[in-house]
Amino acid sequence: MKRENYLTWDEYFMGIALISAERSKDPNSQVGACIVDKDNKIVSLGYNGAPIGYDDDKDMTWEREGDFLDTKYAYVCHSELNAILNSKMPVKDCKIYVTLFPCNECAKAIIQSGIKEVIYLSDKYEGTKENIASKKMLDTCGVSYKQYKKTEKQLVIKL
Repeated sequence: MKRENYLTWDEYFMGIALISAERSKDPNSQVGACIVDKDNKIVSLGYNGAPIGYDDDKDMTWEREGDFLDTKYAYVCHSELNAILNSKMPVKDCKIYVTLFPCNECAKAIIQSGIKEVIYLSDKYEGTKENIASKKMLDTCGVSYKQYKKTEKQLVIKL
């Protein structure tokens, strides 16, 4: 008899995106991404953080306000972009699980890379200009998106 109550694919991949987000050193926003191919194989992972070689302890600022050059926004790589750039193989026709709906810059990268579907957990910036632009581009370019339906399953991992 088959085991019951195992993780669905969506639970599994969103769970991995959530775990990836835990690698972020950003004190305010931890975002993770997991790219999956048509055979449900993980192609790449990413989280929001400093670019490789940019010391996130010494060089990186995590400030949210002030002059643009004194904030994280000038330097941080978003989880989606990191997952796309981290991939050792093409991500064309893949789907991406992400803990936060992609911004307009990440939407461009998703479209350009050929990803066909976005499954997101939170859309906390819904209605902002960046969010509207992101959805407009995804819609126009045929990239589908849907919000992950929470199941309230809980996993405890002791490390």
